Amino acid sequence: MVIGIIMSKPRLFNNLWEIMMLNQDPLSRRAAWVADYCAESCPEFLVGRIEVLAAVVSSFRSDGLKRHGLRMLSRSDLPVENLGPLTDVCFKWLQSPKESVAVKMYSMVILHRITTIFPELARELFDIIEIQLHEATPGFISCGRKIMKKLSKTGL
Repeated sequence: MVIGIIMSKPRLFNNLWEIMMLNQDPLSRRAAWVADYCAESCPEFLVGRIEVLAAVVSSFRSDGLKRHGLRMLSRSDLPVENLGPLTDVCFKWLQSPKESVAVKMYSMVILHRITTIFPELARELFDIIEIQLHEATPGFISCGRKIMKKLSKTGL
């Protein structure tokens, strides 16, 4: 219902974004869910916001905020000026036993995209994924193998 309201009145997306950026559960997590699905249908909602999202995603505390923040980033052009912190947090979350599978998978996807800009990170990403495959969920294994296959084609 909320997605329908935002899509019919796009100016309300600003308010939704502000609520998401408050980083206060559960309200921000719910706003992130709506923002993510609105932006999936209408990517223009994220114009001028990706840089900020890439800079603040590491401060998100809830799994839902992390997941939806990373999901939005995984579909967007990555801002070069915030790639350092984004790369660090994605590697941290990918290796963390505390993070959800979805957060790890979106971190993998973003890191793979970053390796196209900084190929020297490809070996590290490949090795981290490979180490985790032995105790991973089927979803992680599927995503991890696909990314490892793509990384292998780049001539690690």
